[in-house]
Amino acid sequence: MAKITTSQEFTREEVGLALRNPGMPLEGLRYPITPIGMHYLLIHFDIPFLDPTTYELTIGGRVRDPLRLTLDELKARPMVTMPVMMECAGIGRAYLSPRPISAPWHNEAIGCAEWTGTPLRPILEEAGLLEDAVEILFTGHDRGIDQDVEQNYERSLPLDEALRDEVILAYGMNGGPLPLQHGSPLRLVVPEWYGMTSVKWLKSIRAISEPFEGVQQAVLYHYRQSEEDPGTPVTRKNPHALMVPPGIPNYLSRTRHVRVGPTLVEGRAWSGWGSVERVEFSSDGGRTWGEAELGEPVGHYAWVRWSYEWDVREPGEYELCVRATDAAGKTQAVDETEAWNVGGYGVNVVQRVPLSVS
Repeated sequence: MAKITTSQEFTREEVGLALRNPGMPLEGLRYPITPIGMHYLLIHFDIPFLDPTTYELTIGGRVRDPLRLTLDELKARPMVTMPVMMECAGIGRAYLSPRPISAPWHNEAIGCAEWTGTPLRPILEEAGLLEDAVEILFTGHDRGIDQDVEQNYERSLPLDEALRDEVILAYGMNGGPLPLQHGSPLRLVVPEWYGMTSVKWLKSIRAISEPFEGVQQAVLYHYRQSEEDPGTPVTRKNPHALMVPPGIPNYLSRTRHVRVGPTLVEGRAWSGWGSVERVEFSSDGGRTWGEAELGEPVGHYAWVRWSYEWDVREPGEYELCVRATDAAGKTQAVDETEAWNVGGYGVNVVQRVPLSVS
């Protein structure tokens, strides 16, 4: 049996988080729209028990006309359906050394679903934002303790981001009702930003006149190089490309095995900073690169398929890599030291897939 070695052992608590929060098997990259059962989950506290028939969403704070909307009233509003690629801000954390102790993601904290709901902007306009409103605060029904503070999960968005036309209140997923574990009966979906922004199980929406300083906003989700560093907030998704590991796997190590000859390598790429302009593939650990072929994006806020015809002629050991570059000129980190930060956020290190050819 193959022996797996790591630089740090995972704690019992991290294993528990991994069991509660499944990721997407990378073979799921073959699907343009991720099946619900494959889409990643990150649930900070517990899944709250909410009755859709009595559910109400309150919109208040610095508004002229506070609102209370039932689920039926929300569904009666203009409806939109759009594919959105979602990625956890903690993706890749398990590759770092030293490793932040939290959900131990590798590359699987992803998914691209079709979300159905109603745009947020008209609701805020109907409520009438007052002139001193600077942010919109979203509070979920899920409650727990983090950083020794009891809290509901909540995050805010700057006014200009919350008023983007594509920000929606979603009550459907992949053509059906929103599943409980994905935020039923109602959740926020914020395209282009990391998943922590898309608050689930929405309880209230409030316009506020001062920047929100809650735990999930001011303490967590910052790029920091030391505990003393105030850092910068985690916002939009970094460019990222992932491949479907080709061939067949070893059960425990997941090392791949293929035969000599042509092999189609494929995957998906995305960025929150603009369209993906280039995807490159390497079969020698990143020493040399070839340009992959890009397909049509699944949607403006979704991911794009890429493929590369790899003709391997010699048996041996290989390390496959892939990296994306977006329209803003941002590209992926080559190794973990480039991506390291205290919280292990936004890690978009180049994927490396060990592979044996026979």
